[in-house]
Amino acid sequence: MLDIPSRVRVHVETPLAAQNDMGVCDAFEQYAPVREPDTMNAPHPPKVAGIDSTVPSPAHTVPPASAAPGTATVPAPPSGPLIPSAPGAVLTDRLAGWVSDLTTLHELTERLARTDVLADALTELLHAGAALVGARRGLVVLEPADRLGPDRTIGLGLGRADLGHIETVPRSALSYGRILDGLPGGEREIAEPDLLARDGLDPRHREVAARLGYAASYALPLQADGAPGRLGAAVWLYDEPAQPGERQRHLAGLYVRYAAEHLSRLVELERTRVCMKTMTEELLPSRLPRVPGVQLAARHRTGPRAGGDWYDALPLPDAALGLAVGSVTGSGPSAVAAMGRLRASLRAYAVMEGEDPVAVLSDLELLLRLTEPARSATALFAYCEPALRKITLAGAGHCPPLLVGERRTEFVETSVSAPLGMLACWEAPSVELEAEPGETVLLYTDGLLRRTSEPVDRAFARLHAAAAGVPRPLRQDPGAIADHVLRTLLPDGQAEQDSDEDVVLLAARFEHGGADCG
Repeated sequence: MLDIPSRVRVHVETPLAAQNDMGVCDAFEQYAPVREPDTMNAPHPPKVAGIDSTVPSPAHTVPPASAAPGTATVPAPPSGPLIPSAPGAVLTDRLAGWVSDLTTLHELTERLARTDVLADALTELLHAGAALVGARRGLVVLEPADRLGPDRTIGLGLGRADLGHIETVPRSALSYGRILDGLPGGEREIAEPDLLARDGLDPRHREVAARLGYAASYALPLQADGAPGRLGAAVWLYDEPAQPGERQRHLAGLYVRYAAEHLSRLVELERTRVCMKTMTEELLPSRLPRVPGVQLAARHRTGPRAGGDWYDALPLPDAALGLAVGSVTGSGPSAVAAMGRLRASLRAYAVMEGEDPVAVLSDLELLLRLTEPARSATALFAYCEPALRKITLAGAGHCPPLLVGERRTEFVETSVSAPLGMLACWEAPSVELEAEPGETVLLYTDGLLRRTSEPVDRAFARLHAAAAGVPRPLRQDPGAIADHVLRTLLPDGQAEQDSDEDVVLLAARFEHGGADCG
């Protein structure tokens, strides 16, 4: 992650280089002066539970030689005198220190680069920074200067209530506030080695610092190279008066500079993800219709790249109801746009000839083949008569619906057919079924099965088992049925995690002949 060959510059003292015949080092540029860092207080037990980093704080500074030129000394055991050492020993120690520091930076930046979610990257930044500056707690405030978001605050060793207390302090009195608001002194690092002893400290800041038990802070701005404004600021807190040494500041600055570049990319990715999700949601029903005799519920999860999975439910003439699910090939803006066009076209065909699902899909296939010959799609359309609990459906390369009731849980047998746009002319027979009172029909897209990462046959078996295992009290609510199936089929929050596969689950529960769904 760090261009080590181009960044390492070794400073060699001229007399020492001459004595060791290392004139080649004279060509190297000075990277940073080697000085004795400020002494930091011994670690104290944290007043708020902290998180110990797995990467040790690099402290490889070697004290400069104080003897006459040509003679170097190294610390001796406490009971012995200073022992003269070869001049090359100091150089070796310094080089070892630089290599160790750069190795630590490399490991930390590698760990940061493996994060592909913004929240994880911010948490990793806090952990690594705490190790580099020798702190136990901290917080990072993400607040892009362009005000386009995302805005969030994440703490290390600080609970939500602690962050709330800090937010009650006037922003101008906080180091990260001065950085984010562009106040004087906020364009670079801000070290506050002894907050409580500082004259003019805001009374509310003093109160919060005493309450949370921190006495010093060190803040750095988060700004990517070439970016017009700051992304945010990171602050690390000390339990006692303290500040990082010069070497620690230098290493933390290098790390945060790289972290800002990584965070900038993740911010753009997050914005794209939110934009695509908003577009998809706007193209799907904002609410489901209320039709006497049937209860409806829908669950939709879109991945970061936004696929073309969709669903629809629309009232039709003669108190009928049209249900549809489908998926277009591809992902991204083009797939979302195609999904919107396909759904709008199906609604029009359903209003005109919804009682014949085969005709609806045939018209849809012709439109797709003429207007988008390079794209294919799967779809399933069901014409429902709630008063009779009668369903007539047809599918084009789509997964069969699942019927869930008190006495049966079974897939509806539909004819095998090709997806829309795959053949010169699509046609398949329709299927009729009658639901019992209280039974629920589940329509879904293949993304639900793909997210399980199981072979198709095993994914179908798991879906059947999840539906059959819905507890009896939940079977009165189609939304509860859908949630139970998602949690069982995709445990540990997999349904909410980012995935290349969209998920659509549409549940329709039929009541006793024509009863109001409430």
